Amino acid sequence: MRPSSPRAARPTPAERVRSILTAAHSMTVVTDGGEQEVHRLDGTGPMGHIHLHVPAEHCPTGRTARLPVRLELTDIAPTPVRDRLRARVTLTGLLDAPYTSEAARSTCTEFGQALLEDAGGRTFVALDELLATEPDPMAGCEAAMLTHLVDEHAELVPLLLRLVRPLPGRDTVRALPVALDRYGITLRLEHRTGHRDARLAFPTPVTGVDEAGPRIHALLAAARRSSHPNRLPA
Repeated sequence: MRPSSPRAARPTPAERVRSILTAAHSMTVVTDGGEQEVHRLDGTGPMGHIHLHVPAEHCPTGRTARLPVRLELTDIAPTPVRDRLRARVTLTGLLDAPYTSEAARSTCTEFGQALLEDAGGRTFVALDELLATEPDPMAGCEAAMLTHLVDEHAELVPLLLRLVRPLPGRDTVRALPVALDRYGITLRLEHRTGHRDARLAFPTPVTGVDEAGPRIHALLAAARRSSHPNRLPA
């Protein structure tokens, strides 16, 4: 089992955006008419409320008017780490009709651009990239799995530190999982004056939710075989 490294496989920007859209429970819709907070997306995600299409593609409504719109979403870590904001996604485009959050059907939107902002910087994602990308299979259950790990099996997190490279320093005061995706799990190592993230990659990407548990158990087994204790200071 290979420990974390700067080259560890990780989601592409398009995968990140699709996964954030899939898992989102709320979003902010900004139009000329004002700003609306849309909550409790009921598992449909933003794309159940907004239908994105390529510029100039015909919309079912037959309307020709276009109203500028901006969709804003935030990706928040489900665990109580420092700096819980993991990413922001902004989708811009032109609405085919005024947006109302109570609409029974989705609102047709001419796609403009998608912007992902995270610790790695700002990345623009094209519509064809989004349409060609499947959401991460872990997107819908990531929060539940990470909170279960922290709440019910907190003693396993320090064990995973044995796989971290470079080894955590003596100034590490806490470690918590901050992200889980098809490629691996990310730990946030908090220091007295800051933090860093360490990624533990799975040998192969997860293709279904049922594979995540065995992959994590494989990491734990590798950690137990490691001779380095990596205990956090009391």
